[in-house]
Amino acid sequence: MTSGNEEELVSLWRQAKRAEGHGDDQVERSLRDGRLTRACARSDVRVFVASIEDEPVGFCVVMSGPMSALQETLAVWLDVLWVKPGRRQRGVAGALLEVVASYAEHLGAAEIVSCVPSNSRDANRFFARLGFAAVVTERSTAPAALRRRLAGHGASIVSDAVRRRRSLRARARARDCDPVLVQAHSTLID
Repeated sequence: MTSGNEEELVSLWRQAKRAEGHGDDQVERSLRDGRLTRACARSDVRVFVASIEDEPVGFCVVMSGPMSALQETLAVWLDVLWVKPGRRQRGVAGALLEVVASYAEHLGAAEIVSCVPSNSRDANRFFARLGFAAVVTERSTAPAALRRRLAGHGASIVSDAVRRRRSLRARARARDCDPVLVQAHSTLID
């Protein structure tokens, strides 16, 4: 990426992060840590910037790789697609997606996968209208939170197993009982 393109991307990225609610300190700190620069330097990552009359108005970040760890099907993963609010609904996102489609075809990728926040109704509708179908629901948690939940679940898993064993024993005892008594019992319950 040329320094001019890098400056355009950084400017747009700052705007996108602020629009997501990140504070200026947080945005600048993440720029200083070099995350954006390292991502752009990776061989499997591409960044496309859209401009209208030399004004950068949107960008997307894509990554190429397999559909999953167990599938070798090549896909292009659309990680970020962002357009300036004043420039939306003017074909900018469509133009960026055209470039993504061309890139995917160039690589021979069978799929383009869009990473859309589940709580973004507009983005989900936008991608659905373009033919992107829900394939999986990704859920995430922190490792420590998972360990806490698993520790709490351990007790309920054991208690569920105990309840099932007791229920099976009760059914076995009921089968061994005199059918007349069992029926009378069930009549009393009704």
